[in-house]
Amino acid sequence: MEFLSVVIEDAVAVVTINRPPANALSRTLILEVDELLSKVENDDSVRVIVIHGEGKFFSAGADIKEFTSVTSGVEFSKLSANGQEVFERLECFSKPIIASIHGAALGGGLELAMACHIRLVSDSAKLGLPELQLGLIPGFGGTQRLPRYVGMPKAAEMLLTSEPISGVEAVQFGLANKAYLEEELFEKTMELAKKIAKKSPIAVKAALEMLQFSKHTLYYKGVKAESDSFGEVFISEDATEGIQAFLEKRAPIFKGK
Repeated sequence: MEFLSVVIEDAVAVVTINRPPANALSRTLILEVDELLSKVENDDSVRVIVIHGEGKFFSAGADIKEFTSVTSGVEFSKLSANGQEVFERLECFSKPIIASIHGAALGGGLELAMACHIRLVSDSAKLGLPELQLGLIPGFGGTQRLPRYVGMPKAAEMLLTSEPISGVEAVQFGLANKAYLEEELFEKTMELAKKIAKKSPIAVKAALEMLQFSKHTLYYKGVKAESDSFGEVFISEDATEGIQAFLEKRAPIFKGK
């Protein structure tokens, strides 16, 4: 794999995202996540998976430059649906997946983290879904998972303002499990992962399966509506302006068209 590396330690597969400078989620990287799951699914030497980012960030978002190569709303909806499928596989995976978040988990990066079973963060990390700043909406299940964790009012605030919250705030709002000093984060993550790895894999798998029944019955209709809307919004003039403004590092001017 080009952007993911895996090291197995005491039944824990440590997966490192390495796509400098910001570990942005490209289509290739998302496909590699899917490939990773296929590799470890039936590997008895792996009982827990830890995902973290190399460098300054966990993942600072989707690859915006890649969006400029998408030619239609239908293609953009398909991009969304494909990402949703991989992240749903993450959330339903038979082995625990822990996101160890430092620096930033923004946009698609946060959507990846929200699909993991447990999120540990550095106290100074930034977590958010800033897609509306680009004239877009989240497309990898973010509109459906975020309110499950932080509640509808806070999710609305985070989406509509595009402003991130800190790691400490993420714990307070239920988006993350625990916050640590950045220099302690990975060590604490591994402590938790190794603790879980000592449990019976049969019981752990059953527990994870049972947790999936906590999803609201409308959840899957919601993610389908999200992917459809993702494509509809993409073909707007505002989306074109938002993406162009991001690439030009200026504030967008939205006209509601």
